[in-house]
Amino acid sequence: MIYINYYNEIKNELINNEVKRRIKNYSINKSDLNTYYNVGKILYEADKHYGEGIIKEYSKRLTKELGKGYTETNLKYFRQFYLFSKRHTVCDELTWSHYRILLSISNENKIEYYKTISIRQNLSVRQLQEKIKSNEYERLSIETKNKLLNNDNIETRDIIPDPIIIKSNRNTEIINEKILHSLILEDIESFMNSLGAGYSFIGSEYKIKLDNRYNYIDLLLLLFNYECNSFVVVELKVCELKKEHVGQIEVYMNYIDNNLRSINHNKTIGLIICKENNNYVIKYCSDKSIIFRKYSILNINKMK
Repeated sequence: MIYINYYNEIKNELINNEVKRRIKNYSINKSDLNTYYNVGKILYEADKHYGEGIIKEYSKRLTKELGKGYTETNLKYFRQFYLFSKRHTVCDELTWSHYRILLSISNENKIEYYKTISIRQNLSVRQLQEKIKSNEYERLSIETKNKLLNNDNIETRDIIPDPIIIKSNRNTEIINEKILHSLILEDIESFMNSLGAGYSFIGSEYKIKLDNRYNYIDLLLLLFNYECNSFVVVELKVCELKKEHVGQIEVYMNYIDNNLRSINHNKTIGLIICKENNNYVIKYCSDKSIIFRKYSILNINKMK
């Protein structure tokens, strides 16, 4: 049996959406989200009155009359999207494909995090999937999660996960900084994405002049972050963090501040990426512009 009233409402919503999609300059994404919300609401009411089987019946008829795209699974997504919107603000900066991914997450705070960074960082669907797959939310500190939950001001250090995932397509053992450095340079875009949004690559092994001699900032990366409007010096260590590492990166940060930073830029940020953190060193480091993170190597070949 087909229950005409609910069915006709759903059919009209979907047909109207297809018409709007053909109108020039109309926001297709906004129309999709509004339509799927309305259809989901009707399906929710129909389900309460007639039971789960009604979605299967509607799917068969919609597919016959309107064509592909209205499978039972998709209709259940619409219903789930309606319930989702009662708990989370829906923004048309994200597409239906983004929300399909978010619907698969059960933790409410986790949903809010990925929704927020997707908008803030203008993530593609693929980039959002990669962040979820890398467990980025789980790698954030409890303090950062509380800030996100309370809508507090978020700083650069808050959204750099720990550990930082470095992708590798080779089985080389990371025995020194040179190998780690070359591994990062092979896919610098992926590395910058793992740090967060707004990074641009300036160079590596940057040449600086100390006293009357030129030195290379050996095995360091120089980045610029447009969101925090500052240079970022990245130092790599394949050992445990030591106190002398802090002094070393401070020299490079000060050099960048004095020779590259303009009056419009914020203070240079230092990021030390090491195999193991040392809580004692971190606790007594007075320079809050220095960030400490561990690294973890993700072998892509083993995932295939």
